[in-house]
Amino acid sequence: MPDPMIRETEADDLPAILALYPLAFPGEELRPLVTDLLDGGHGVLSLAAVEGRAVIGHVLFTLFDGRGALLGPLAVVPERQGRGVGSALVRSGLERLDGVGTVLVLGDPAYYGRFGFRREARVLPPYALPSVWEGAWQSLGLPGCPPLEPGRCALPAPWMARGLWEP
Repeated sequence: MPDPMIRETEADDLPAILALYPLAFPGEELRPLVTDLLDGGHGVLSLAAVEGRAVIGHVLFTLFDGRGALLGPLAVVPERQGRGVGSALVRSGLERLDGVGTVLVLGDPAYYGRFGFRREARVLPPYALPSVWEGAWQSLGLPGCPPLEPGRCALPAPWMARGLWEP
């Protein structure tokens, strides 16, 4: 199977993107967050993995504090998970971020570690994380821009819902 095309999303992609998240995360409701980020005028980089006309993966990078980005959510249709689609989306996003010195993510260290993400202790998430997520808050420094200052990061409003930061 050929590699999917990775491109910035378009307004017409929204229905397919919103259909993707319940498939990838059947126990979580991420569509309101995705919709708010895409429609709310927040600085985001939104990428889709496309095969033919089908959106098979999606990732968001939310820009904040002038030189930071929060990676997520990242979703891939279940039948293509584990086949490099998510990795292609992350790598493409990291290559496209301009003027960003630090990318943060709350996710599986084994997965995000392959891109160079490491546990972050200086830049804190908006809320204290539960101990079961120890090590899941990670960062990656990008060349050409200074890193974020230490302290609690101030994310756009859609990310400030406390439930996003709890199991």
